[in-house]
Amino acid sequence: MLGPVILAVSRSDKMRRFVSAAPGTKQVVDRFIAGETVDQVVPIVEDAADKGLEVTLDVVGEDITTPAQAEAARDAYLELVERLKDLGLGTRAEMSVKLSMFGQALENGHELALANVRPVVEAAAAIGTTVTLDAEDHTTLDSMFAIHEELRKDFPETGCVIQSYLFRTEDDARRLAAAGSRVRIVKGAYKEPASVAYQDKAEIDKAYVRITRILMEGEGYPMIGSHDPRLIAIAQELGRQAGRKLDEYEFQMLYGIRSDEHVRLAAEGHRMRVYTAYGTDWYGYFMRRLAEKPANLLFFGRSILTKG
Repeated sequence: MLGPVILAVSRSDKMRRFVSAAPGTKQVVDRFIAGETVDQVVPIVEDAADKGLEVTLDVVGEDITTPAQAEAARDAYLELVERLKDLGLGTRAEMSVKLSMFGQALENGHELALANVRPVVEAAAAIGTTVTLDAEDHTTLDSMFAIHEELRKDFPETGCVIQSYLFRTEDDARRLAAAGSRVRIVKGAYKEPASVAYQDKAEIDKAYVRITRILMEGEGYPMIGSHDPRLIAIAQELGRQAGRKLDEYEFQMLYGIRSDEHVRLAAEGHRMRVYTAYGTDWYGYFMRRLAEKPANLLFFGRSILTKG
């Protein structure tokens, strides 16, 4: 399978240089990355709002090696909050953050990440929106969940992400599906060992359905992160079975993928949120998008061969 191979090389500096220099890279990156600056992403938020869509904004970048870089990531999100406030878009856009960007992997990383993310969550709440903590590889999750729990004491709408390919996730879902919680379910996009994660796509999909049922039958607010038509239809049916109204859960899809489906779901009355990444440090995010779907890799390969 190509996906695990791509994920294995996603940390390679040599591969990073090759992909960045490839003549067709920009065409493909532009499909998944909304821009490099706040100024470039604002029109996309406005266009989404005009179409009845909502967004969650992710400033890409994960390889933080110094506290100064973590503070710069914090400041990038604070700049984003200010722009959303100035434009009156706070209620249409939330933010997604990776705690690795806020220094989670550094010395005293748990405390550092919490200290850096808290002002972002506070600023978001002040303009009427919120933040969701993205899940990363399994070694980071206990820290992420602990930070999530701490933030919810003052900002109860702070969300978090769970991944269906991990064995632990059904138990996490039962714990998290409480009143007031906001939980995004995704399949997972990191290379994980067989000791902690399902390796077979069918098993991952089955777990996704079981976890979605737990969330729909719980008291929180489920956020269904998937582009799979079958899983979307199953989530709709599970929502009906649980007696949920259409505004009592939402779908989330990535910017640049199945855009027509974004609009269709919104037109049906569903809340539809587009996960929109931007920034200059796009490599890790980009490689996971290639790993998730072979068609993305084929598109990239054709772009390289037809350029330059």
